[in-house]
Amino acid sequence: MLSVNNISVQFSGSPLFESVSFIINKKDRIGLVGKNGSGKTTILKIISKLQKADSGEVAVQGNVSIGYLPQEMKISSNKTVYNEALEAFSDILFLERKIQKLSVEISERTDYESDNYLKLIQNLTEANENFDNVGGHKIHGNTEKVILGLGFKRNEFNQDLNTFSRGWQMRVELAKILLSMPDIILLDEPTNHLDIVSIQWLEDFLETYPGAVVVVSHDRAFLDNITKRTIEISNGKIYDYKASYSEYILLRDERIENQEATANNQQKQLKQVERFIERFRYKSTKAKQVQSKIKLLEKTDIAQVDELDNLSIKFRFPPAPHSGKIVLEANSIKKYFGKKEIFSDANFTVIKGEKIAFVGRNGEGKSTMSKIIVGDLDYEGNLKRGQNVKIGYYAQNQEELLDESKTVFQTIDDIAVGDIRPRIRAILGGFLFSGETIDKKVQVLSGGEKSRLSLAKLLLTPVNLLVLDEPTNHLDIHSKDILKNALLQFEGTLIIVSHDRDFLQGLTDRVFEFRNNRLSYYPGDIYDFLESRKLRSLKELENKEKSKNKSTRDSVSENKINYEKRKATEREIRKLSNQIKKSEKEIERLENEINTIDKYLANPEQFKSELENKDVFKSYENFKLKLDEEMKTWEELHSKLEKTQKS
Repeated sequence: MLSVNNISVQFSGSPLFESVSFIINKKDRIGLVGKNGSGKTTILKIISKLQKADSGEVAVQGNVSIGYLPQEMKISSNKTVYNEALEAFSDILFLERKIQKLSVEISERTDYESDNYLKLIQNLTEANENFDNVGGHKIHGNTEKVILGLGFKRNEFNQDLNTFSRGWQMRVELAKILLSMPDIILLDEPTNHLDIVSIQWLEDFLETYPGAVVVVSHDRAFLDNITKRTIEISNGKIYDYKASYSEYILLRDERIENQEATANNQQKQLKQVERFIERFRYKSTKAKQVQSKIKLLEKTDIAQVDELDNLSIKFRFPPAPHSGKIVLEANSIKKYFGKKEIFSDANFTVIKGEKIAFVGRNGEGKSTMSKIIVGDLDYEGNLKRGQNVKIGYYAQNQEELLDESKTVFQTIDDIAVGDIRPRIRAILGGFLFSGETIDKKVQVLSGGEKSRLSLAKLLLTPVNLLVLDEPTNHLDIHSKDILKNALLQFEGTLIIVSHDRDFLQGLTDRVFEFRNNRLSYYPGDIYDFLESRKLRSLKELENKEKSKNKSTRDSVSENKINYEKRKATEREIRKLSNQIKKSEKEIERLENEINTIDKYLANPEQFKSELENKDVFKSYENFKLKLDEEMKTWEELHSKLEKTQKS
């Protein structure tokens, strides 16, 4: 469907990648992987025609449509969640309005035999056929299914989108792409804005999607569940594998081992040839053989070994200061935002050295509880910190809290104290900031660079309680592995909010689940939690909650019911209004007929010939009877109209 042909891009005078080529086929499931800054987002932008390559081209077959979800975007909408999602069907909605307009126009016409009337009927028939062909009757059901799957509740459908956080707004943008069903979907870190439940719903959706999907993601589990092909960008080149991410890692390592073995064998053979040449160079009896060996050397293509991009962050958390055995003790914690209850009656104790995961849907209170623990939010109830507890906090929007006017070095230098100050450059070097990069302004850093800088700030002060809210957003897979290893070695207590199943696996020894304004507690890591709940996935958890609330997956939403009722009411009002107009025209016609005969009767001499027709008097009585009946009909229609309008 689409081919990328020899595209090259330079950044600040240096090549980002050169002569990159690959093809996207129908129903491909491609994971585009590589280090932060390797050019993954740039390639997606070039494919979606938001950026031009310095050289090369992207060839698209026929009318192939492309839907692109960037990592971040500014969203401005005055619509509700539901109506904004419906914009995915703008062409169908236009057609629906056209059908309504034609229907009204036809109902008001009486020239049933005219060419114009027949043309209107034909236009309406064609519009209805087109509406059926494009699935117009399914758009409301599909819209509901997708926005529910992405985590919105039914009572949020009619809330203004601009009242939601940026992450929830991005979910609506994702919904619009999924609903519009483009031939190729390009997703740049889609899981950054989703919780575990929504991620697994998205996996199910994409698994059966009829088009091609290209995903940039640092979520290993997501890539393994979705992709069947992996394209790696490394050192300005690409490597294409027909394999999921985990399989690709094995194949990549195997490829490099084979290359190294081939290169080593070739070098041994070449050295033997060189020794032969040196030994017999000056012997005339061996002259032909020597010349043959020299030509062999000249023609030999030296085996190349692809270099792995092993540049990665390197750090360990400072030793944790001693703290009491009880780190946190919460009793009857409650939190409301206005009248909205986030959670209540939260009771828990955190023991020194524990590693705890906060999981649950977005909006259930994970980040709220994190902020309460670190003292950034007020609350009801009692939360007691243990003796000598020192907290290090990484907020979900940590990169937004950085001062964009400062340089990388100034960001650390301004808060470093004591023995840390001489180690600032070493710390920054561990997070891949060195040379000129330490003088970069924060405002020009990528999302991954801002995340690394925020993590570096955590090393400035030794702590014994780390509270991390989505620390893996924007980190590449290798960096996440290093962070996970550092957390496993951390001697203190850890509370972590994350939707990354692979990252959480084996990291925690307890799970706090936030659900329905309550906290539940489970031993083990994320997969132990799933098993203990006897669930195959957290999606089943969502379905179980729905069954408890006596709703089913196939139930029609209140929003759709209200929509259909409103449409039915509008149709009934139009119908009654048209019937009233027709009745008024009939009343006017009958009154004119009666008035004409009244003139005859008032001047019998003048209209003698008209009155000689005996049917005139019979018609006169009939007109009066029909007028009485039509007046009753008119009154009944008006009464119905008033009731319908009130409803």
